[in-house]
Amino acid sequence: MYDCIIIGAGISGCSLAFELSKYSGKVLWLEKNNDVADETTKANSAIIHAGYDPVPNTLMAKYNIEGNKMIPSLCKDLDVPCKNIGSLVVGFNEQDDKIIEELYERGIENGVKGLQIVKQPELSKLEPNLNTECTSALYAPSACIINSWQFAIALSEVAIQNGVDLHLNEEVTSIKKEGDIFVVNEKYKAPLVVNCAGVTCDRVAGFVKKSDYKITPNKGEYYLLDKSQGSLVRHVIFQCPTKIGKGVLVAPTVDGNLIVGPTSTNTSADDYSTSAFGLKLIRESAVKSVPNIKFQENIRTFAGLRARSDVGDFIIGEDKDVHNFFSIAGMASPGLSSASAAAVDIVKMMQEKDYFLNLKKNYTLTRKVVRFKEMSHEQRKEYIEKHPEYGRIICRCETISEGEIIDAIHRCPKPVSLDGIKRRCNAGMGRCQSGFCGPRVQEILAKELGVSQLDIMLDKNGSYILCGRTKENDDE
Repeated sequence: MYDCIIIGAGISGCSLAFELSKYSGKVLWLEKNNDVADETTKANSAIIHAGYDPVPNTLMAKYNIEGNKMIPSLCKDLDVPCKNIGSLVVGFNEQDDKIIEELYERGIENGVKGLQIVKQPELSKLEPNLNTECTSALYAPSACIINSWQFAIALSEVAIQNGVDLHLNEEVTSIKKEGDIFVVNEKYKAPLVVNCAGVTCDRVAGFVKKSDYKITPNKGEYYLLDKSQGSLVRHVIFQCPTKIGKGVLVAPTVDGNLIVGPTSTNTSADDYSTSAFGLKLIRESAVKSVPNIKFQENIRTFAGLRARSDVGDFIIGEDKDVHNFFSIAGMASPGLSSASAAAVDIVKMMQEKDYFLNLKKNYTLTRKVVRFKEMSHEQRKEYIEKHPEYGRIICRCETISEGEIIDAIHRCPKPVSLDGIKRRCNAGMGRCQSGFCGPRVQEILAKELGVSQLDIMLDKNGSYILCGRTKENDDE
């Protein structure tokens, strides 16, 4: 018997598990994949928005503003990369100038601090590689870039350390209510359930009632360019938003690359494909803002899914019909920016019902990760003397040592795939995209987990890399 069951381990589930782990109470956390942060959270723009875009007095506006204030300090505590570089929404004509003025007024109403409208020639001084035809821009200094999957993984590691019970490879297929108790998958029981199932939130809600909303997975395709392009812009560059979204952005990443995208296409919950058509749209749109992008420096294309609801806002709180069934749903952009603040409010709602009232006497809120490439030569020498495995560089593109990979394997939740390692310590994230280090990482994973290399996957269950030996002995 548990006090609460969380369904889903994306950024919403990770944020809630982290917040609940501070309090006395038994928390069960269920995730269908073999790792946390393995859906929308691993494939997005990784931006903490300032908060000028959401319509005032919506949940999106409320939690975006609160999340923007919380997340930089959380990232500092959890040793997660986060850079406060600010954003620019650029316009090219009088119509765009009017939209920028509207966004400015909306941002002021939402409580965004430091907003400015910048015009030429100051705009080109602020961002030299912008298209010189840009007439004005909304400057939001509080926007940040982070590593979204490392943020979620860090939250999960601390939550588990504080006692949250995470079950991976546990897809929720049924929820029944027996009196005041929910029975999930016919074996797990708790008086509280929180639905954080991302693009499948409406399906999960359908287990307890006819869902009040519909989630439509919306695909965004991206380019990730080499670090040779990472300094092309200094800020997150948006174009004026439209009815279908914030448009194609150009932005540095915390690791020094350049991300360009996304598109916006309704699709199915398992469609992570990229297309020639979608990537062509990105190129054509992006060069309108930043003409000098060298797309030949691309090292990867990928796609992520937004959980867009027909409500037009986040769905956060207790269900109006099912007592003690909570949701953090419809978390399309600015979902990453908002999840931490939404989790705090869900805990407050539970406390109003006399659950999770007592802080634990001893709980952890911080985490520290060793990053070999960030050390000085003296620090590296000293560390290698104590930990020789840090003297063996496995990923040359990103300067990731064997010691960092081993450390990542032995933190909980344990990675079981190459991409699980990549998300934790960046091994394989560089220009060659695991082309050289992949086999070595696979070997280290198998050794440390005590399994065959045949059992190591690229990412999700079923994504096997090896299927058998080509030769069984030297004579063949």
